[in-house]
Amino acid sequence: MSLPVFSRSLALLWVVLCLPLALPAQEDDESKYLAGAVPEVDGEVVFSHTYLLSGKTRQELFDCMADWMAKRMERNANTSRLVYANPEKGQVVGRAEEWIVFHSSALALDRTLMHYQLTAYCQPGKCELQFSRISFDYEDEDHYKAEEWITDRYALNKSRTRLVRGLAKWRRRTVDFADSLFAEAGRVLGVSEAGVSLQYGRSAFVADASAGELREVAPTDLPADALKAGTGTIVVTIGSDPFNMSTMTANVGGSLGVKDGKRVVFVLFSPDQPSQAMEQVQEYGVRFYPVGQNEPSVVLQCRKLPVQALPDGFPRLYAGEVLTAFVR
Repeated sequence: MSLPVFSRSLALLWVVLCLPLALPAQEDDESKYLAGAVPEVDGEVVFSHTYLLSGKTRQELFDCMADWMAKRMERNANTSRLVYANPEKGQVVGRAEEWIVFHSSALALDRTLMHYQLTAYCQPGKCELQFSRISFDYEDEDHYKAEEWITDRYALNKSRTRLVRGLAKWRRRTVDFADSLFAEAGRVLGVSEAGVSLQYGRSAFVADASAGELREVAPTDLPADALKAGTGTIVVTIGSDPFNMSTMTANVGGSLGVKDGKRVVFVLFSPDQPSQAMEQVQEYGVRFYPVGQNEPSVVLQCRKLPVQALPDGFPRLYAGEVLTAFVR
C-alpha cells in the first residue's frame, strides 16, 4: 500500500515556514554568480582550486587524480578522454564534453553540450585543479566560447549588479558545474563538499582526518535537530558507485519530520537549481556535513514520498521516508 500524497497546504506551509531562512540563502546564491564568479587568466576563463593535503606524496596525488579523471572521462561515454599524463611532473590532462541541462520536462529539453579541459598539477602535499578551455554547442547550430558568453563583460549589466537575462542560465550552470566538479575532486582527495568555497580562484583546502566512526541508529531515534539549519550542508546522493554517482547540494536546506509515525527527511532545492535526477529515482541518500567538517555526521538512505508540486518560483520540495540512518 503506497503512502498518501502530502497535502498541498502542508507543502506550502513548510515552504512559508522556511522562507525566513530560504530567502537569505537564495540571495547568497545569486550573488555568487555576479562580478568575479567567472575568473579570467590572461583573457581566458579558468576556474581553479588548490587542495593542501599534508603528508601526501606527488605520486599518491597523481595516482588519485589520474584514476579519478580517467573514470570520469569514461563515464561520459563519448569522446572524453585523458590526453596527457606525466607522473614525473605530476600533471594529468583530460578533454571532455558533457551535457548541461537548463530545463527538462516531458514536453521540452533545453540543454547545451559543454566542451572543457581538466588539468591537475600535483606536488608533494598539494594538488591544483583547473577547469578551462570551455565552450558550448547549442541546438546543433550555435557554438560559443566561454570568453565571449559568460564573462563579466558579456553576462553582467554595466553596473555588474545583475545577470543579463539571455546569458544568465549559461553563467549559472557553468558556475554550478565548476562547484560540483571541485566538490567531486575534493571528495576523492579527502575533502568534502562542506570544504569547497563558492568563490572561485586560488583557494586552498586542508583535509581533516579527525573523524569518528558512523554508527547505525533506528530512524525514529534520529535527533530532530540532526540537520539543523545554518550549521552545515545537506547533500543528496543518487547511486552507489562513487565514480558514477550524482550529488546535489540542497541549496535552500532541509529538516527532519515525522509522517504516520515514520521518520521523514525534507530537502529543498532553489527554483533554478538542477534537480532533474530526483524526478527519476525512488531511493536516494542524504548526507549532512557540519560546517568545517570533511566527513558527514549523518548518512541516510531514503525512499521518495509523493509530494504535490509547488507553484513556480517556490523552492522544489522533496520528502523521503528514512530507511536506514547512521550518525557520528
